[in-house]
Amino acid sequence: MFEGLDDQDVEDLASELQERRLPAGELLFDAGEAGDTMYIVAEGVVNIHLPGDPATRVSLADLTVGKYFGEVALFDDKPRSASAQAMTAVVLLELGRDVLTRYLERRPRAAMAILRTMADRLRQTNAMLSERAARNVIEEFEKGLSWADRLADRVAELNGSWSFILVLAGLTVGWILINVPGLMFEPAPDGYPYQFFNLLLAVLVALQGPLIVMSQNRQAAKDRKEAETDFKVNLKNEVNIETILKELREFRALAAGRRPPAPPAPRKKSKRDDSPESQQLDA
Repeated sequence: MFEGLDDQDVEDLASELQERRLPAGELLFDAGEAGDTMYIVAEGVVNIHLPGDPATRVSLADLTVGKYFGEVALFDDKPRSASAQAMTAVVLLELGRDVLTRYLERRPRAAMAILRTMADRLRQTNAMLSERAARNVIEEFEKGLSWADRLADRVAELNGSWSFILVLAGLTVGWILINVPGLMFEPAPDGYPYQFFNLLLAVLVALQGPLIVMSQNRQAAKDRKEAETDFKVNLKNEVNIETILKELREFRALAAGRRPPAPPAPRKKSKRDDSPESQQLDA
């Protein structure tokens, strides 16, 4: 957030930070609370999550050393949009709105650097939310492959097929028949123990090994991309479901407030009410 500032500005602002320590498991702030401070993680891990039951709540991010959070509270008076909890013993550097306001009054040029960095983060967030989380990762991954990568994948695919086994077995039998003394050539070009053929097989194995490993590495990278996409899809679905449930609770509360009171139930008439004494009392 402050990467656009020069060294002197950073030192002056750092001198205004307050250190805050939290034990593991303590809640720093909850969603919906008013806030006017941001925090920089100096030690430990802080979890940012949506409010809810600890067993089923939606975790948004685990912030480690060097990460910061709560910066929006420096510029508006709206409540916190998520909760922050210390996962381990943490040391936080706290920056308040009043401190930043006094600092920017002394150094107004620093405000442009901060706003420029925040605008970049806002653009990245908008781009992430506007794009579809579900996409064909395999197709996108394969578009970036070079001809050498595609060749390695084809070789690895061929080595794991019956076609390769049958071709290699036929080549071996043919080579043996060609080198039977007196059958086709006299003398045989590569008689038993077929040293030249063994050399060819050794070269083939030496080339196959690296190509197969290259293909396996790309498959592992492809699996990581798929897992990352699945995580984004699940996270986006959980956030959307949590938002829908919250709006549904608000709608139910609003509907219950607008519901007219139920009319009183009619009292059941008893035999005593039909008596002359009761009718005289009613009159």
